[in-house]
Amino acid sequence: MNYPYMPKSTALWLIENTSLTFEQIADFCGLHELEVKNIADAETYKFQPLSPILSGQITRADIERCEANPSERLTLRTEIIESQKAQNKRGIGYTPKIHRQNRLFGVWWIVKHYPELSDGQIARLMHSTNPTVASIRNKTHASYAELEKGGVSPIVLGLVSESAILEAVAKAEKQAASPKSKSKKKKK
Repeated sequence: MNYPYMPKSTALWLIENTSLTFEQIADFCGLHELEVKNIADAETYKFQPLSPILSGQITRADIERCEANPSERLTLRTEIIESQKAQNKRGIGYTPKIHRQNRLFGVWWIVKHYPELSDGQIARLMHSTNPTVASIRNKTHASYAELEKGGVSPIVLGLVSESAILEAVAKAEKQAASPKSKSKKKKK
């Protein structure tokens, strides 16, 4: 089964902007119905909503069709499914020169939205280097002004998965809350 690029962010957008049932949203996003209910009940979110219409994953007509009939199900557009299949075959490794700038935008986006992640974690997520991440974080990178003009989520670009970012954030929060990290901070 194929799911949208950012399932939780897509689910949040569908909850806020449509009258689809939790079951319909859960089926489309590959989540459990209770996860969708928890997203709907939460007052604050650690992720941003992502419109599946703007990202080209579904059409407004598909949503309206499913809103009219709760037994109908949303499906990804065939172009997205084919793209995901090609991506799975190819795997992550060499990044063509044309997409390398996207990697910098992705690093900038993660630094901006998840400042709690260390440079090393971001470098591993984005297959970059610690000095590159540090220069973007310190705003000293040669093309930083260009990065500030517009950054698209690396998840939408297909450079990293949403689950990988959320796992890294959970790990960073766990490390920040551990007694060892608190004692190290006190010694400094």
